[in-house]
Amino acid sequence: MEPEGREPSVLVVFAHPALERSRANTVLADAARDAAGVRFHDLYETYPDFVIDVEAEQRKLLAHQVIALQFPMYWYSTPALMKEWLDLVWLHGFAYGKGGDRLEGKQLFVACTTGGPAQAYHKRGYNRFTMEEFLRPLEQTAALCGMTWENPYVVHGARLKDSAHIQGEADRYRARLEGLAAGARETV
Repeated sequence: MEPEGREPSVLVVFAHPALERSRANTVLADAARDAAGVRFHDLYETYPDFVIDVEAEQRKLLAHQVIALQFPMYWYSTPALMKEWLDLVWLHGFAYGKGGDRLEGKQLFVACTTGGPAQAYHKRGYNRFTMEEFLRPLEQTAALCGMTWENPYVVHGARLKDSAHIQGEADRYRARLEGLAAGARETV
């Protein structure tokens, strides 16, 4: 939580279509909600009908220095609502293209979970590609928008971890978010 009068510098945009079935993402989301300097925004809670208020979402983006996308990997990508949000909110003329410099200089950070272990995300693993390769479209989105790409926070094998391991990941995630928030405040 932020001290009164101070706006959070990190916006966590969260998307999980079945949060009630996810131990790891529930704990990670709670860590983000409790992190200093962070505003937590749950897309599935806000837009269960997928009808996105584009102007309100753009205002949220403009009000924060760090945009964090938190999600479980679904078929090697973001969940559907997060993709819809990106398609509708990060518009030409706003986020990129002619006159589209509104996100320039901001930071883009991804925090995601996978069901499979880390070794599955390798050219010899059963997923055949690294997480860096799967996240490349989001990295390119940051570049196109003139944003800084932050090193992602990935929790592999989330469904296989016990509660103590998940809590440890959540504690590290909260610390990473608070570090991003502190760094963003220093640059403003």
